[in-house]
Amino acid sequence: MSSFALLASRRAASSFSARNTRIPFVKHATRSFSKTNEMYAAKDGQAEVVLVGCGAPNRGMGWYHGIQMIEGKCPSASLDFIVEPWFMGDGSKGPGGPEFKEFQAKEESNGVVFANSLADLPPPAAPRLSLISGRTADNPRLLTESIANGCKCIYLEKPGAPTVIELEQMKNEAEAAGVAVLMGYNKNVCKYVREVREFSEGLPGSHVTFVSNNAYENTPESLGECFERNAEGMLKNMAIHELALLVSFYDVTVENIESVTADKEYSSMQTLKGPSGVERTDFDKIKFTITTKTGKEVSVAADRCGGTDSYATASVDGVEKFRYSMPDEEDKVLVDELTAKYPTAMPYFFTQDPDYITVKERVAKHTVDGTPAEGIATIEIAVETLRVAEYLTPLLQAQLK
Repeated sequence: MSSFALLASRRAASSFSARNTRIPFVKHATRSFSKTNEMYAAKDGQAEVVLVGCGAPNRGMGWYHGIQMIEGKCPSASLDFIVEPWFMGDGSKGPGGPEFKEFQAKEESNGVVFANSLADLPPPAAPRLSLISGRTADNPRLLTESIANGCKCIYLEKPGAPTVIELEQMKNEAEAAGVAVLMGYNKNVCKYVREVREFSEGLPGSHVTFVSNNAYENTPESLGECFERNAEGMLKNMAIHELALLVSFYDVTVENIESVTADKEYSSMQTLKGPSGVERTDFDKIKFTITTKTGKEVSVAADRCGGTDSYATASVDGVEKFRYSMPDEEDKVLVDELTAKYPTAMPYFFTQDPDYITVKERVAKHTVDGTPAEGIATIEIAVETLRVAEYLTPLLQAQLK
């Protein structure tokens, strides 16, 4: 039986079978599906998810998205397919390749189908959600392929595209096809953001600062690798979440920015070589304050080597009145559990674990039945966020020279 015929039988069986139904799977001669002993499908009320760009186990954000769905943390999402051309191709023998191969073998035995390309997948048999978590430069092509693949909805990781022009083209393409595109800006639904915003709204004259930290080693080698892997730059990568908050909640648009001022004492910009030997200039730390033409003022700070916590503060006349951190005391228990379970994974996965779940669940539920994805950033917000990032980067670089 061909893989497509078998997948059809799998889908038909899914309407009445339990998640552990066993159906043998045979590799099709012209397709890249992997052989497995068990095949599963999305059940009623679930979106069939295609994870595009898994990345290396313990390192890739896509991998962690997959782990959460595999562990059943997003009830409306069934991880049915993983598309990973790099580690199933040229990257199979490079760094992360052996680990990916081990992960693939394990999850194939649990029913996840691996493929080199979206074009290799059969037509959807349930509302299909494409979760794109690959290289930013590949996203425009992957969105086009996801639409052609019959995906009803697309979950697009930040910043969405390398440039504003490309992201606007993607927005227009999806609108023309009637495909919803929602963004992985998880901090829009974070507890610490909500708590500080609500406190600030009740405190006249308050000033909010959003602080984001990563736990890279403060060495030229570590930061050089970070600059290369995140070549779009700090404001389009790490700090893009905070910029999305400013666009979503503080009326920040390129046209509405009155001024932007870098904190030169806090901030740092370096030119470093990555593993390829190519030099890149980027911020390893940046802090700035934006004042809008409508009278709002808000600050952002981001530090590649600042640790694992992110937080926000509300202050009046420079005196801090309120602070809420991520993770809070309740969440630290979960962080400890996840750290013990995945000791070599990126620490920031664990501090944001509940928020990743919230975003995926709301997007998957929207894919299935159209339920509004409350609080989730749209591609329209993403376009403006990327516009702000492109506007701010040269201004801040000039202030730090």
